Amino acid sequence: MYVVRAFDAVASAVTAYGVPLLVLLTTGSPALTGIAFAVEWAPRLVAFGVAGTLADHFGPSRCLRKANAVRAVFVGLVGVVLWAIDDGPVALAAVMMLGAVSGFLAEISFVAIETLGSNAARRSGDRAHQVQAALTGIDQGAALAGPLLGALALFAGPLLLLVGVAALSLAAAALTHTQPVPTPHVAGEASLLTGWRTLRGIPVLLWLVAGLAASNLATGVVQAGAPVMVIGHFRHSSAQVGLLWSGAAVASLAAVWGAQRAVSRWGIWRVGVVSAAVCTLASLSVAVASDFAAYAVAVAVLMAADGGQTVILRTLRARLIPPSGFASTLSVTIVLLLFPYPLAGLVVGGVPADHLGEVMAGCGVLQGVVLTCAFLRLRRALVAERVAPAAAAVPAN
Repeated sequence: MYVVRAFDAVASAVTAYGVPLLVLLTTGSPALTGIAFAVEWAPRLVAFGVAGTLADHFGPSRCLRKANAVRAVFVGLVGVVLWAIDDGPVALAAVMMLGAVSGFLAEISFVAIETLGSNAARRSGDRAHQVQAALTGIDQGAALAGPLLGALALFAGPLLLLVGVAALSLAAAALTHTQPVPTPHVAGEASLLTGWRTLRGIPVLLWLVAGLAASNLATGVVQAGAPVMVIGHFRHSSAQVGLLWSGAAVASLAAVWGAQRAVSRWGIWRVGVVSAAVCTLASLSVAVASDFAAYAVAVAVLMAADGGQTVILRTLRARLIPPSGFASTLSVTIVLLLFPYPLAGLVVGGVPADHLGEVMAGCGVLQGVVLTCAFLRLRRALVAERVAPAAAAVPAN
């Protein structure tokens, strides 16, 4: 499972970071770069209308294999188009379509692998957070490799980037075919409405998802605006954009490694609060960075804290969502978490470049307020969880 997730995540990360960068280098337009980011993320929201249903109905392994196979074929078709027409509106449209289709398929495979991971976490008992930390670490490792590989591949031309994505997708599809199925899949009621009803019945998880959605809006604005800030504002090269995100991913990977050990020692609430506080302060620091070095450090700290929060969310999600219809509920949570990303792309595309810092600051303030409410609610839930068994153990008079 871990090897398959690694191939799948790297393929997704290369396209996620490579497409907006390719658009900026091709057109020189910050507005089109923001639109490319939005076009790439919007279909991911649509994907979750079917991803959970497909995983619950057909089984996560089959969905994972098919999504990667289809992505490899589509990437090959786009490569043929760019080989024949390497410039102009047709090439730009092909790149935009690549981002949209790849984003759609990436989320179908993500829901499938998350379902497999949550099944493994339940079987792990008290070590569930270690399984979730391993999956998070793979994702952060892909976030490390993706921008760097994408930026390096673009130096040799977009065709090399597309060949790499296709190869990774084919490898993930081939290896998924050999994955053992631990238990036979039983199809049940599966829909976004079912998932939403389940999520509403778990208020603490709903609050946490809301907090991380606000956090994702802040990180989304930073991600969508990074090419504009690095190339346009700080006057650095496109390679520095890749190095920026690779450095941030290294910090995030280290934070994930530390978070799962910190949860074992200090508990999920303390680690979550520290991650949320650092994430908010880092968002505000990105907004006021005066040079590239300060900007890069703030982005690295932001993504490290975000990695810690992801471990918390995945651990609670695997613990609180019932196995029946898990993928549908997972789909709803991810729709809510991903919705800020296309919104962030539209914001970056519609705001003048010299006002991006003020937008980032506003997002950081919103992030801090919502995360504070979320972790206060989590605190009350954890206290109630400890008090209830103790009260039940008191003998009646």
